[in-house]
Amino acid sequence: MKIRKVCILGGTGFVGRHVAYELSRRGILCRIPSRRPHRARDIQLFPGCEVTQIGKFETEELQEQFKGCDAVINLVGILNPSRNSSYHDIHAELVSHVVDAAINSSVKHLLHMSAINASESCGKSNYLRSKGEGENRAHTLSRHHIAVTSFRPSVIFGAEDSFINRFNRLMKLPGPLPLACPDSKFAPVYVNDVAQAFANALGSEETFGKRYELCGPKVFSLHDIVDYIIKHTGRKKTVIALGKNSSLLQATLLGLVPGKPFTLDNYRSLQTPAVCSRDGLAELGVTATSMDQVVPDYLR
Repeated sequence: MKIRKVCILGGTGFVGRHVAYELSRRGILCRIPSRRPHRARDIQLFPGCEVTQIGKFETEELQEQFKGCDAVINLVGILNPSRNSSYHDIHAELVSHVVDAAINSSVKHLLHMSAINASESCGKSNYLRSKGEGENRAHTLSRHHIAVTSFRPSVIFGAEDSFINRFNRLMKLPGPLPLACPDSKFAPVYVNDVAQAFANALGSEETFGKRYELCGPKVFSLHDIVDYIIKHTGRKKTVIALGKNSSLLQATLLGLVPGKPFTLDNYRSLQTPAVCSRDGLAELGVTATSMDQVVPDYLR
């Protein structure tokens, strides 16, 4: 399937910028709708990329954005709900609007970002259940109309990430670091590998209808990752590994502060290991990049 132009929803975010760059590098035109286009002027420097104004992410406005596009990539997601947007609104309802608009615009291929352990029926948190519902909607609502490929990454790392960098910032605070859910498991995947996976899948009939798990080459506990950051920044930091009850208390209290750095729903998500049962990167022709190849450089 020949893909000449793609609309990327969530294209101004961390992963979206890397996906746009990778597609631009391959000569594919990109349209990136944004409520605040002036904040994404750097993306417009990528050859063939345009950032357009959008009001609401609803069927009519999305349909206008999808005109002339052969494929749509949906990367929109939130880690915590806000007063105006719930998990269900962003991860499930939006997908229905995307599919309707794509069908009406004769889009050929929809690539959808889900999450590792996403499950509409068995997810341990509202986040994972909503992600699972959205993934299912993408595959079922578009059936017989649009080819769909979905991606289920573990935690994503890269120079501008909000995972490694968040813990790096916490290391700078005085005193010991109380660490909730220290034994939670992750297989961190590099953002450039994720971007390559999307680009390789684009228009490939072998990927139609499939759901790819994306993980890095090594499994870490959360405590391992914090120790890794301490080692590569040369800081001296005492880490206090919290047990179940203390972790629950921390999630309850931090869920009440502005910005909600850690919530009960985040705690529930961490109860399922964020690791892959299949090597989706390899299936898509991507060699997984280790943290050792990238993270020490941007921590320094």
